[in-house]
Amino acid sequence: MQPLLFAKSDPAETFGIGPTAVADAGAHVRVWDAIDGEPAPALDDVSGVVIFGSSYNIEHADERPFIHRLRAVTLDALDRGTPFLGICFGAQVLAWSLGAEIRKAPVREVGYVPLRPLPAATDDQLLSHYADGDLVFQWHMDTFDLPDGAEQLATGDQVDAQAFRIGERTWATQFHLEIDRDEIDLWVDDIGAVLETEWHTTSTQLRTAATAYQPRHEHQGAEVLRRFVKVARTVA
Repeated sequence: MQPLLFAKSDPAETFGIGPTAVADAGAHVRVWDAIDGEPAPALDDVSGVVIFGSSYNIEHADERPFIHRLRAVTLDALDRGTPFLGICFGAQVLAWSLGAEIRKAPVREVGYVPLRPLPAATDDQLLSHYADGDLVFQWHMDTFDLPDGAEQLATGDQVDAQAFRIGERTWATQFHLEIDRDEIDLWVDDIGAVLETEWHTTSTQLRTAATAYQPRHEHQGAEVLRRFVKVARTVA
């Protein structure tokens, strides 16, 4: 199979467990450095597309042209039937690309929050292994309406839109299934004092929670990515 395309949408993006999980599933990764202006690759040469998180939001699209490039690649993948996974900002790009509203969430979610899978997730190809109350890592201020034709897979206690799919090849999760402990520490260090003043938590709280919950979180996230490789392999 052709490699999976990982779209880099933030300077501090490391893709977390992504490259290792994909390699463990017998596939390879091609990185597209979208944020630094690298031209979008032809999707003829990839088996699937994954768009990751960003410190930018959809509202910055007119000042950050890479967001429009991500939209173009997203729509191209949908038109071709190329397997697609949007994570956090990537989920918002997918919803926005299909005409759904992106807006501020009722709360800023940061850290580990319980996921509430819906009945549609029971036999989902990517997310069926999540159970009610499983803790997933969040870091976002925006949320979105479901686009037309989407089926919601999971909700949350404070932010409703947590996961959806379109057809059998397109998924989105608001939570950061890909993040690893090193990336959490990197983000915490990068944001500095703003963490407490704007996100209402502390580095100590996040690091303590990561020590307790991150091993299981990484195990479940790696399973999502392995399953995504399986979908991409069947389409290739």
